[in-house]
Amino acid sequence: MNDESQSRAQPRFGPEFLSNLWDEHMRYEFASHNTEDTLATMVEDAYVNHIPVLTGGVGKDALREFYSKRFIPQMPPDTEVTPVSRTIGADQLVDEMIFKFTHTVRMDWMLPGIPPTGKRVEVPLVAIVRFRGDKLAHEHIYWDQASVLVQLGLLDPNNLPVAGIETARKVLDNTLPSNALMRRAGPL
Repeated sequence: MNDESQSRAQPRFGPEFLSNLWDEHMRYEFASHNTEDTLATMVEDAYVNHIPVLTGGVGKDALREFYSKRFIPQMPPDTEVTPVSRTIGADQLVDEMIFKFTHTVRMDWMLPGIPPTGKRVEVPLVAIVRFRGDKLAHEHIYWDQASVLVQLGLLDPNNLPVAGIETARKVLDNTLPSNALMRRAGPL
């Protein structure tokens, strides 16, 4: 087989493929709410780590349990994901987004042990997704848990250097004021 035909015979997993696979994975999580379709986008030993609260799982059996009981059915019905930026490398994707929801259901994956508060939350969220071949190998998901807790009324921001919904709004509009917490802290 010559180089050209060998190249055509090998699957190409370039940036567009990885982007589309991640979008498909998220559609299964947030739109069709299908655990098995979500898992079909992942390698057997995949893992998910929601860094702020250490929820997720390692391997398809643990992820099946997590997705089917703790993640997909515990997603508020008004959940919105607003894309901000996406960077794609050879085998990794970084997605910056704003995650919005009203806390009307139990959300053990994000707020373990916290009953629904009925409050609206908007928080910047970053997903770092590694791929192996044509599947997802892992997800590292980051968000500012203090901002979430402030918005739910569970953390008082008055004496702490934390912000609430302003964090999401500033990501979407860089003209909003900066340094409010430093001004509040007073002069050096």
